[in-house]
Amino acid sequence: MKKTLIIALSIVLLSLPVFAGGSKEEATQETVKVEEKIMTHDELVAAAKEEGKVVVYATTSRIANAAEAFEAKYGIKTETSNLKDFELIEKISKEATSGVLGADFVIAQDGGRVMGELINLGYLYSYVPESLKNVIPAQYQDPLVFSVINKLFIFNNEDSTEEPFDNIWALTTEEWRGKFQFKNPFQESVNANFLTMVTKPEIADQIAVAYKDYFGKDIELTTENAGYEWIKALYENDLIVTTSDTKTAESVGVKGQHKSENAGLFVFSKLRYVESKNLALQPILNAQPFNGFYYPLYALMVSEAKHPAAAKLFIEFLLTEEGFSPWSSNMGTYSSNPNVQIQEGDYPVSYWENILVAEDPVWCFENRAQVEEFLNEYLY
Repeated sequence: MKKTLIIALSIVLLSLPVFAGGSKEEATQETVKVEEKIMTHDELVAAAKEEGKVVVYATTSRIANAAEAFEAKYGIKTETSNLKDFELIEKISKEATSGVLGADFVIAQDGGRVMGELINLGYLYSYVPESLKNVIPAQYQDPLVFSVINKLFIFNNEDSTEEPFDNIWALTTEEWRGKFQFKNPFQESVNANFLTMVTKPEIADQIAVAYKDYFGKDIELTTENAGYEWIKALYENDLIVTTSDTKTAESVGVKGQHKSENAGLFVFSKLRYVESKNLALQPILNAQPFNGFYYPLYALMVSEAKHPAAAKLFIEFLLTEEGFSPWSSNMGTYSSNPNVQIQEGDYPVSYWENILVAEDPVWCFENRAQVEEFLNEYLY
């Protein structure tokens, strides 16, 4: 039976940071707004305990640890499933269209598909806890961002800590032939989204400027823009396409290679392997026009949630320092709540926003298929 919710389709402006040092772009999208009774924290806790259970699907395995802490704190039974991003999207879609009451909320990535296939169709919506509406930055509230993850250019620093390049076009030169690694974008959606983002005109223009700075002449286009040209040049320079960020980090960072011209683009959190696996890894932070990318994990309510109060309480918990502790134990994962402490030696999200490409879900939803078709020329 449908819950008594007032669901109204409305046009909202979604504003997200799209490029290092650039302006924010407003994109109009149809999203589903759910108007519900506002409860105090104590009222929410009481309602959640009356429901007694919460079910969550997540693309992060650490949800199990967070669920254990939530259950211990509130005595509410938790049921979690760790899914790949495409599995989560397909499962929510199937349950919504068949009337199955499965998850109460999700932690999902792949902004383009989440926006286009789940939010816009009314299967998911954003709930921002009252206690955090004036804390979480506005650009992370709709859709609600739970955390931000970054992927950086990282090199082998065993013999030298000097960054081996300061311009992304260096990776297309003979010196770097066969020495740069990146996980197959068809195996990880956020990587496909990054390649889609570099084709966005504002970013492609920056890449064109970087080309002229590096080579001393204007770029000659054989494709739609400089973003496509950079992707093409990477693949034609014997890009090593890997199957996981872990394998990429291990391949780049293994000691004994005695060369700094060995790098990859993978999650910053793999720097923990410097100690745990005795690897030589160092991020590149001064390349033009960017040093990698970052992408959000969203915490979103299921519109037909069976346990909505418990789901809201769990979301609130996850956005606190206590609830976020399973993720904050390493560098490279950042709460959208700026009051949650980061690891010593790491940088806040505001720092990464200035030097990394941000995932824009609207652009990715509308343009990724075209980029994937372009990539097929080089991968298959």
